[in-house]
Amino acid sequence: MLHIKRLSKSFGKRQVLQDLTLHVQLGEIYGLLGPNGAGKTTTINIICNLLKEDRGEITLNKQPISEATKSLIGVAPQDNLLYNSLTCAENLDFFARIYGLSAQQRWEQVQVCLEAVNLVDRAKSPVETLSGGMKRRLNIAVALVHQPKLVILDEPTTGLDIEARYEVWELIRNLKKQGITVLLTTHLLDEAERLCDKIGIIKGGRIVVEGSLSALRELIPAQEIVVVQTRDEESAIARAKQLGFTHRRYGNDLAFWLPKHLELKEIIACFDGIAVDAIARSPVRLEHIYVEVTQG
Repeated sequence: MLHIKRLSKSFGKRQVLQDLTLHVQLGEIYGLLGPNGAGKTTTINIICNLLKEDRGEITLNKQPISEATKSLIGVAPQDNLLYNSLTCAENLDFFARIYGLSAQQRWEQVQVCLEAVNLVDRAKSPVETLSGGMKRRLNIAVALVHQPKLVILDEPTTGLDIEARYEVWELIRNLKKQGITVLLTTHLLDEAERLCDKIGIIKGGRIVVEGSLSALRELIPAQEIVVVQTRDEESAIARAKQLGFTHRRYGNDLAFWLPKHLELKEIIACFDGIAVDAIARSPVRLEHIYVEVTQG
């Protein structure tokens, strides 16, 4: 569906993209992750033909990116592109007009999109009366109104409470069920972990790792992560080194990579003689992979 090969872009002397390569397959949800300034927004702007790359190849639905491919893309930016004084239906109709849909097509697509985002009962409600979650869903509906092949969702749940976030997640899953390809950017790693078929992590303007979550887990040589709370961290780290455990800091947490699964009593025995206040264990998660890749 979307193929980018060795994409580069500079602004003056500042190089933002450096030989970026990624591949989004038809019907998958692809998570593009990375710290601020890594090049995500520039990449999206080039895909949407709003910026011209310095060099590289980029095709969408087997066509080189151009004015002609804009209609194949729907974008739901982080900031809602909605008119507060217009109703939900009027917003959708307005954007459908921009895409050149006929009156009959507009009426049909407004109904389809309202149903897709579960806002049929709010069709005649002004946007200013909607909750934050409803606005985000309507913002995504605007991206769908012209039946695009690729939908770009930029931080779709930023600022939402957990219930509204779950509603948007379900909407994104439904897009996949309909065969729509989704390119998702997010800083919420659990969001990417739950939704994405494939994940690409961008750093310094290039994709440094790409693959399914199960494939990315292979980057961490551990069967599980154990966080240990202790007042004697130096002794715990020294003991871990003796046992062949790699240690890491995740914020204030002291964590150890266990090369194999151990029973809790075996883990406790590993730190025998050291004052341990608490032990927590978890599988290798995307947050561990992300920190390892972006922070080296």
